[in-house]
Amino acid sequence: MRASDQMADALRAESVLDTAIARARRALLDRQHDNGHWCFEFEADCTIPAEYVLMMHYMDEVDGELEQRLARYLRAHQQTDGGWPLYPGGAPDISCSVKCYYALKLAGDAPDAAHMQRAHAQILKLGGAARANVFTRIMLAQFRQIPWRAVPYMPAELILLPRWFPFHFLKVSYWSRTVMVPLLILFSLRCQACNPRGVNVRELFAVPPERERHWFSVRSLLNRVFLYLEHSARLFEPLIPGFVRRRALKRCEEWMVARLNGEDGLGAIFPAMVNAYEALAALGYAADHPLRQTAKRALELLLMERGDMTYCQPCVSPVWDTALAVLALQEAGGAEREVRRALDWLAERQLLEEPAAWRAYRPQLESGAWAFQYRNDYYPDLDDTAAVAWAMKRSDASDYYWRILRAAEWLAGMQSRDGGFASFDADNTHYYLNEIPFADHGALLDPPTEDVTGRCVALFSLLGERCYVSRELAIEWLTKKQTTSGAWWGRWGTNYIYGTWSVLAALELAGISPADARVRRAADWLKSVQNEDGSFGETNDSYENPALAGQGPATPEQTAWAVLGLMAAGEVRSDSVHRGIRWLLTQQAADGLWHTDRFNAPGFPRVFYLRYHGYSAYFPLWALARYRWLVVQAGKDNSLSLEGEGEVRCTERAATDGCPGPNRAAGLLSG
Repeated sequence: MRASDQMADALRAESVLDTAIARARRALLDRQHDNGHWCFEFEADCTIPAEYVLMMHYMDEVDGELEQRLARYLRAHQQTDGGWPLYPGGAPDISCSVKCYYALKLAGDAPDAAHMQRAHAQILKLGGAARANVFTRIMLAQFRQIPWRAVPYMPAELILLPRWFPFHFLKVSYWSRTVMVPLLILFSLRCQACNPRGVNVRELFAVPPERERHWFSVRSLLNRVFLYLEHSARLFEPLIPGFVRRRALKRCEEWMVARLNGEDGLGAIFPAMVNAYEALAALGYAADHPLRQTAKRALELLLMERGDMTYCQPCVSPVWDTALAVLALQEAGGAEREVRRALDWLAERQLLEEPAAWRAYRPQLESGAWAFQYRNDYYPDLDDTAAVAWAMKRSDASDYYWRILRAAEWLAGMQSRDGGFASFDADNTHYYLNEIPFADHGALLDPPTEDVTGRCVALFSLLGERCYVSRELAIEWLTKKQTTSGAWWGRWGTNYIYGTWSVLAALELAGISPADARVRRAADWLKSVQNEDGSFGETNDSYENPALAGQGPATPEQTAWAVLGLMAAGEVRSDSVHRGIRWLLTQQAADGLWHTDRFNAPGFPRVFYLRYHGYSAYFPLWALARYRWLVVQAGKDNSLSLEGEGEVRCTERAATDGCPGPNRAAGLLSG
């Protein structure tokens, strides 16, 4: 190819890349709210909309039109095998399927309808409703379908236990606390659903519930011990003095009411909000009481309409969406005014003096945190705090500086003893508690994770020596957590691709050389799992089976994570990055965004999965914009020069690595 043809192709490729970035930037800005923030849809499996139907029948507050809209959503997401999975394409899940079947039957679907018969057959094939998880069995006990002995023993007196006791609420995660405390009320009062239509699901049991003796499977020797202790404690419940039970219920009520969180709800998560709403009714709060009305409104705000269907979100993600959208736009440039509006919106939501749960064990630490949702003052999280402060630091606006420092100091103070960072707590590592009967989901705790630790390292690195000790301890922790394959596990995004990007981005900002063995192993792993067409994808099944790490249908966000990770590892000139960028360019839709129906994150690995709708909007933009910037910088660093009649020449150093700039850009248009 003549030099003039190379240059023409290069200019054309540059135009393609610039156009794609401009379209994606415009599409993202079009979705910005007037006050500066973003909040994309946040979708979970069908458990959540099914529970909304169940809640309406529990409370005898059935909205007929809403019930049918939710039922349409449930029917639309039933698999051909009759069951409901935890994510599209996943295996049928017994607990999700039982709740969906019951919700549809409550909504009026006849048991002999074809879709109900398929669901019934699949549930029995999976062992019947007795094999459902603890949360599902609690619901069945409330609806009088199974005896209370089928659920873990959860007396209100648990809230009275001292902090030195093996079980205490500060020893479990925030989401466990907010779900469990209202449940203590409901269990202690043995609350029953109104169930105004008297619907039952006895057909879902392989053995009649009153004759079933195997409600709890033994998971380990320690679990067997806990089961024995719980059974023994249950026998003594009639001996609990009335004044002790009243005191315990009052303590639960006070704890819950103090954290109701207005229209954002208890813990700002759906399961806790439902339990709180039902517990308020059980405690005698009238339907027109302000607290009960506000709790109901918080639940209604989670509903999302989709055509003739409605589903319920598990929570909302405005702070997280806004921080990540800002980081993508900062990489792309050209949206300074909109970025400033977003950062100002975030600044207003920094938590400085508000009451918070973490203050119980870090009383001297000053706050500088952000929550994930619009409001969740008691439970801010480290990941959002690091991401927001990172975005503010990149803005170079001096009036954010003190906010950034407060955030960094709070994060450093929340570092766990082992050097890692968790999502909401520090040293939440009492792993034996995952063996109590209630914790069959295995997600009772909030231990440090690789992705959150990576984000904290990224922020600390931007602040130089100020957080040096915390940063070095965290990097040491990350080094220990790298898998033999070279990847890092991802707690809040699927899965090893997300975790590996999160850590590689942090190591780059920390000044770790691309030649470092940790970086090279991670980059080699990413290259090894790239699809033939240049894309990347990973199934949520990799949480069950690590052998599936990096394998699965391609998605725009996972491709973006992988490409961002490779570029952080110094691979901008590599064929892997080139092919990943080209795939993203070919997948951009007419509206400027990227679209997928794949679930891209776990709420709780192996138990509960999520789809962040915003991920396919801002992560591909971030990757394309980062690629453009690095190619330009590589061209400058390598003294790319144009001499003579359009001849493209690279210096000796550039030629060794493969010439960046026009030649690399031209490759985007070639196969």
